[in-house]
Amino acid sequence: MKDHDKKRPRSNRRVLALTLAPLLVMGGLVAYSPTLYQMFCDLTGFGGTVQAASEEKTETQEETQTARATEGDGTQSTADGDVPTVRITFDANVDSALPWTFRAEQRDVEVPVGETAKVYYYAENNTDETVVARATFNVTPYKAAPYFFKIECFCFTEEKLGPGESARMPLQLYIDEEMLADTNTEMVRDMTLSYTFYRQEDLSREEAEAARDLKAGSQRVEDRLDQAEEVEYRNDAPRQ
Repeated sequence: MKDHDKKRPRSNRRVLALTLAPLLVMGGLVAYSPTLYQMFCDLTGFGGTVQAASEEKTETQEETQTARATEGDGTQSTADGDVPTVRITFDANVDSALPWTFRAEQRDVEVPVGETAKVYYYAENNTDETVVARATFNVTPYKAAPYFFKIECFCFTEEKLGPGESARMPLQLYIDEEMLADTNTEMVRDMTLSYTFYRQEDLSREEAEAARDLKAGSQRVEDRLDQAEEVEYRNDAPRQ
C-alpha cells in the first residue's frame, strides 16, 4: 500500500511536466513571432479567434434559415391558393345493334374547378356500309351535373360514318366554380361522363343523308376550338 502511494505523486508530477513543457515552449515562441501567435490563437481560441468564427457561422445559418423561411412562405402561399380539382372519368358504350367501335381516348383527367379541359372520343364504323347512330350522355353524380358544362358536340343528333370510316371527336368542358358554394356539391371531387351510341334504324333515305357527317363535323369542331377566342358551352341539367 505504501509503495503504491509513493509512486502515485511521482507519476502525477511526470504527467504535469509533460503537459506543461509544450505549452511553455509554444508560449516562448509565440512571444517572439506574430505569425506563430496567430496560429496559437487559431488552435486554442485564445484572444477570441474561435468565437469570431462561430459568429460568422451563426450569420450563415441565419441567412440559410431566412432563405428557407422565405421559400417556405412561398410554398405555403401557393398551397393556400390551390384550386380544387375534380377527376372526371370518361365512359363509352355502344348498343349491341350498332357495329361501331367507340371509346374515350383517355380514362380520366384532373380538371381544376373553373378551368377548361379538352379530351377526345373515338368512333369507327366496322362495316362496309354507311351507318347512322345517335348518342346520349349523362353525368354522375347527378347532383353535380348542373355544374358540368361542355361544348355542343356529337350527342342528341344523328351522326353517320361511311364504310370503315373513323372519327376523332374533340370535347371541351369545365366545372362551374359555383359548385364549391353549393353545400350539396362542395365536396364532390369525382364525376363520370358517360356516352352511349345507338343505331338509328328505319330511317328514310333523305333522313340518312341529312345525318351529320361525324368525321367532317368533328374536324370542324376541332378547327373552331383552335381558332375561337370564345367558346360557347352548354349544360343540360337544370339547377333546382
